[in-house]
Amino acid sequence: MREESIGIVIGVSIGVVIGLVLAIFAFFCHRYHRKRSQIGNSSSRRAATIPIRAHGADSCTILSDSTLGPESPIKSGRYGLPFWLEGFKKSSNMVPASGLPEYAYKDLQKATHNFTTVIGQGAFGPVYKAQMSTGEIVAVKVLATNSKQGEKEFHTEVMLLGRLHHRNLVNLVGYCAEKGQHMLVYVYMSNGSLASHLYCSDVNEALCWDLRVNIALDVAKGLEYLHDGAVPPVIHRDIKSSNILLDQSMRARVADFGLSREEMVDKHAAIRGTFGYLDPEYISSGTFTKKSDVYSFGVLLFEIIAGRNPQQGLMEYVELAAMNIEGKVGWEEIVDSHLQGNFHVKELNEVAAIAYKCINRAPNKRPSMRDIVQVLTRILKSRHHGNHHKNSLSATDEVFIDPDQLETMISVTDHRREESKDNPATEVYDE
Repeated sequence: MREESIGIVIGVSIGVVIGLVLAIFAFFCHRYHRKRSQIGNSSSRRAATIPIRAHGADSCTILSDSTLGPESPIKSGRYGLPFWLEGFKKSSNMVPASGLPEYAYKDLQKATHNFTTVIGQGAFGPVYKAQMSTGEIVAVKVLATNSKQGEKEFHTEVMLLGRLHHRNLVNLVGYCAEKGQHMLVYVYMSNGSLASHLYCSDVNEALCWDLRVNIALDVAKGLEYLHDGAVPPVIHRDIKSSNILLDQSMRARVADFGLSREEMVDKHAAIRGTFGYLDPEYISSGTFTKKSDVYSFGVLLFEIIAGRNPQQGLMEYVELAAMNIEGKVGWEEIVDSHLQGNFHVKELNEVAAIAYKCINRAPNKRPSMRDIVQVLTRILKSRHHGNHHKNSLSATDEVFIDPDQLETMISVTDHRREESKDNPATEVYDE
């Protein structure tokens, strides 16, 4: 009997211990599943409000799912995850889109009338004008299916333009990665490329001087944002007139970010870009920096001034002219003949002077894009001030200047000019 009672006690004790272990295990399982559920909900909430950089280090725009209508072209991920998360899965069909809409192939096919509305030809495929079912006009760039570089450009543009937003950058509004096709959908720029205007055959349609300086400032602001406003900074690597697009108001925007790289990545890469615009230092060393973009921008400035293609001897033309330049004046001989002499001589020499600094073979002697923006802004402010002063004078009946006073004014002007030659603080990019 005693042995039986001991056995019963032992059995009950073992049962209690097993019960406690099972209870503790069930408790931890419940907590684990509850915690995972909370993490999943939190991830969904974070995915619904993805911050996208807007205009600099301290500003961002929130793209929320609540801003999307019931007929939004955005597709949900195959596993219920947002695209920016699902993009980390190793799949050739998925792109980390950072909130950008993915358009259906059939919708773009319909919008482009079965891809017949060609408006341009890029390095890796044609560009089509498209009218969406909402009435919105967009541009669709179709990347060649047999081009590995084209596919790389596609991923680069979606990655970068998903977070870069500035009034002087062409906005990417969506993409399509379906049926083996890679397409990028941009805001439509109705006035085409800067190149198409610089090299038009009709003199009457040539860009006027004032507009050329405004376009140069727009491009400079776009590059300044890439270099100093984006985090991390971005180097464009393919600045040229055909990659500068103009909207209906002739405001310029920088386009085509397929070769762009973030500054934080390895700066040694295969030489990419367009002949005539490439920084000699980049060609010789294989290292690209912000100053590589500055060099290309300098070439672009001379292209705007001269109306001559860099691939047809523009820089040789500039260097030949530079041999005859006295200080910062004398650049008139390279001005585009389409202007027919209608330009501001002082502005021309100031713009050409900063352009010549941009193409200095020593990168550390080139100005930054911020310096360039300041110079071009000052030029335009001086123009407006001069126009205002001219209008004020025309409103008066007569202006009398004493001959002795006039001679004194000329002497003072000449004296100041001599001082400016000797004073290094008057460099063109100093404020």
